[in-house]
Amino acid sequence: MKVVLGLKAHSGWAALVVIGAAGSEFQVVARRRIELVDSDSAWAKQPYHAAEGLDRHDAQKLVKRGTEGAYRNAEQEMHATIKSLREQQHEIVACVVLVPNPMPAWSVEEILAVHFRMHQAEGVMFPDALARAADSCGLNLLTIPEKRLSEHAERVLATSCNDLTNQVMRLGKTVGPPWGKDQKNAALAALVGLKITSNSRLAQPRTRPD
Repeated sequence: MKVVLGLKAHSGWAALVVIGAAGSEFQVVARRRIELVDSDSAWAKQPYHAAEGLDRHDAQKLVKRGTEGAYRNAEQEMHATIKSLREQQHEIVACVVLVPNPMPAWSVEEILAVHFRMHQAEGVMFPDALARAADSCGLNLLTIPEKRLSEHAERVLATSCNDLTNQVMRLGKTVGPPWGKDQKNAALAALVGLKITSNSRLAQPRTRPD
């Protein structure tokens, strides 16, 4: 079965929903939580906050440690997911990551100087880790601005928002809880990815739908 991974990141973890297409029907092939922070490193959920108050060198070192840990864990989780799906004879045609608005290329020092920037940087870090992992694993990476997911889904799937909501709810009923906003958005992102990759003209690596 052709499947697409949909991912919605949080601080330290991500919701993964894998949607497959069997003819004209869709189904949830897998649904789980991906851990992006080691269990003994709770500080790494907010590395910029953890670095607040440290001198410049120590702050940079701590943020780098947290960022590299997120990248490492994301890649390990991605490899494990790919292995499991391929063992089940599924063909992974894309990985869709929901992303926040981009931020300027501020230095660690510039980010720590403004508290809001710390939240912004941490909000970008984990989706970026997932995108890097998908790319390094050779998957067809698609990114969708999270705030515009509904808009993209309506256009790409040529379906109203209400119909999409009902379709995602029906998918959730087939697997049961948890099926909250994170899983619903990840599933919707995967549905968009399936539609995009079904069209050879649009199925290009590292695509961001407009």
